[in-house]
Amino acid sequence: MTANRRSTLARTRPRDAESSALVLDVRTLPTYGYGHRSLMWWSTMGLMLIEGTVFAIAVMMYFYLRTMAPSWPMATRAPELRWGTLNTVLLLASLVPNQLAKGAAEREDLQRARLWLVVCVLASVVFLVIRGFEFTTLNVSWYNNAYGSVVWLLLGLHTTHLITDTIDTAVLAVLLFMGPLEGKRFVDVSENALYWYFVVLSWLPIYAVIYWAARY
Repeated sequence: MTANRRSTLARTRPRDAESSALVLDVRTLPTYGYGHRSLMWWSTMGLMLIEGTVFAIAVMMYFYLRTMAPSWPMATRAPELRWGTLNTVLLLASLVPNQLAKGAAEREDLQRARLWLVVCVLASVVFLVIRGFEFTTLNVSWYNNAYGSVVWLLLGLHTTHLITDTIDTAVLAVLLFMGPLEGKRFVDVSENALYWYFVVLSWLPIYAVIYWAARY
């Protein structure tokens, strides 16, 4: 071995040893997590922020149009309260099975996650049926005037969220029953439950605007 070769090895070996000391063995770490440790959690939070902004803009449109109109509601009566109020009560009640599904998923309790997810799907279908009756008791069509357009817009936006979350929940329920079952599916159930909180809580100000702002 030449002198230059020995000198090169002497310089590289300490660096190799130092590099090895900085390497972490991550093979035993979990491949998924819940809450802020999950990329899905951050995605869901971003989605709720965007959609919450859309709801806020629609509500501002309602009150802007109200300031421009000589009377409000315009040439019609305020929406009937019965179906909207019933749906509000049921939506709030749905937070119970929703939280139970979320808790079961985070404990990775498959049987209870399946049970409560099915309950959530059935509840969502009931909400959508009642929502259909809500549209029939608004006492105005979307094309009649600005008041009708903005009311239908608000109710339509929230209905779209109800439909998409119902489909998402149903797909997750099928996956839990039929597989393939991966640990990250429990994360999906947990984040789906978080999004349902947004769907329910965002409805409360929309309900107040549609059904009560027109009365005062």
